[in-house]
Amino acid sequence: MVSLKYAVVERERRFLVAAVPDGVREVWEIEDRYVDGARLRLREVRKPDGSVQRKLGHKVRLHDDPSEVACTSLYLDDAEWALLTDRLPARTLRKKRHHVHRDGVHVVVDELEDGTLLAEIDDGEAPAGPVPAWLDVVAEVSGDETWTGAALAAKHA
Repeated sequence: MVSLKYAVVERERRFLVAAVPDGVREVWEIEDRYVDGARLRLREVRKPDGSVQRKLGHKVRLHDDPSEVACTSLYLDDAEWALLTDRLPARTLRKKRHHVHRDGVHVVVDELEDGTLLAEIDDGEAPAGPVPAWLDVVAEVSGDETWTGAALAAKHA
């Protein structure tokens, strides 16, 4: 049994979408480094205001699929970031994260370097709600391993 004492549980649904919908409030530049042979991810987020956030994340699945994941994060300063990125072999995934707020719903749409658009809806503690009609869904890929961040980083390596 996984202890959830320090973890946040993510219950994300993922969808391939045809376009970034109207309602984007902010776009973040994200670089994810998935550490080889581990469940660890180094993430650097660059926000429009110029701020940079760096963290080391640990993800543990609560089931046999990626539908529910316990996430723990440690925030890193510049020296810690440099040390870990220099020493830990990893596969990198870069993306633009579009934060869409519309009709009381927050959806993020990740724009991958090859142009693929992958939307995520985090349902939190609530049961999964309907997919917004304005989200131009091509396919739901929530249970598909090939659309996890680590798999995408390995594919683009």
